Formats: sequence, C-alpha cells, structure tokens
Amino acid sequence: MPDTPVSSDLRASMEAFFHAYMAFTAKPDEMLARRGLARVHHRILFFVAHTPGLSVKALLAALGVTKQAINIPLRQLMEMGLVEARAAEHDKRVKELTLTIEGRKLEESLHREQAKLLLAAFAGAGKDAHQGWLDVNLRLASHAK
Repeated sequence: MPDTPVSSDLRASMEAFFHAYMAFTAKPDEMLARRGLARVHHRILFFVAHTPGLSVKALLAALGVTKQAINIPLRQLMEMGLVEARAAEHDKRVKELTLTIEGRKLEESLHREQAKLLLAAFAGAGKDAHQGWLDVNLRLASHAK
C-alpha cells in the first residue's frame, strides 16, 4: 500500500492533536500519580462514573481491552476503596461496578480539570467549535476496535 501524502496542514493538525492530548491528560496524570495510579485507572474511573452499574464485561468492551489487561488496575482501585463490585440482581454471576464516595470525589476532581481545559478551548475557538470538535472525535472514535 503506497504511503498517503500528508500535507503541512494535516501535519500541523496531527501535531496539535498530540500536544492537546498531552495538555488534556497532564494534570489528571499528576493527580493520579500522587496516589500511585495511572491513566488506565482514570479510564476505569471515568466509565464506571458515567455508567452506573456497569458490568465488568461492558467495561472491557468500552475500553477495548481484555480481562487480563484490566485485572490488576481494577483490583487496585477496589483495594484502595475507590471502586466496588456487587453481584447483579438479574444474575449473581455478573459483577456490577460502582464508585465509592471517595472514588466519586477523585473522578469528579479529574473531570473538573479536563472540563476547564475544554471549556476554555471552546470559548476561544468560536461558537461552532464544540460541534466541529465533537464531529471530528466521533469520526475518529468510529475507527476504534
């Protein structure tokens, strides 16, 4: 397959995306590191917070990882009292995940930092920026496995 030529505008967009992602994750990474946690823990907290009663199987699907890949970080969050697993009422074999009060506080503080950045960026980029950014990200996400 031949290489796709990349224009300087596209290179600039890619570089901006890389730097934006670094800025978007920097403060949460720092906050997590103080607790001995990493970005994988943040992803787990995010999905559990925004999908109450999320099953472990659904979490694996949302993250696109195997049970083996999530086992250690999920167990760490549970041991730290940030996430709880309960048997589902409809099927006791299914484990549903919820955040503890402490887990919710942590996730909200991480969310707040990232929301501040996004709100400032959207405010500075104009009235159509949010919808355009959402459209681009949804299109990119559609290529995820």
